[in-house]
Amino acid sequence: MLTREVIEANAQAYTDAWNSGDPDRVASFYSEGGQIVINCGEPHLGRAAVAAMAAGFYAAVPDLKLTLDKLRIAGNHVAYLWTFTGHDAKTRNPLVVSGWEEWDIDPDGKVSASRGWFDAEDYDRQIAGN
Repeated sequence: MLTREVIEANAQAYTDAWNSGDPDRVASFYSEGGQIVINCGEPHLGRAAVAAMAAGFYAAVPDLKLTLDKLRIAGNHVAYLWTFTGHDAKTRNPLVVSGWEEWDIDPDGKVSASRGWFDAEDYDRQIAGN
């Protein structure tokens, strides 16, 4: 049953998955046909694409550390607020980036759709060291 406690536990396990550095572990929290769209970009459709998206973040920020800041839960809709820290792979400049994902959760507790948001201009400024 999809209870608040189950969603909270899954959200913490998702955070732990990101902190593992394993893109497939991150993707395992999505349904087979699940998707994520970041800042209105192209959708990453299916677990393989979600894993590729996560791998891209790990390549850009090899020491990425994610924290779960807050959850907002309304039935099977969740706002997952997060902050990640680390260093840009190329410039080695420190990064502190906050954002959120809006999840639709399927009956099995997997993310069927995620809409992710963060301030891309601020991210770019931090990469540049400004």
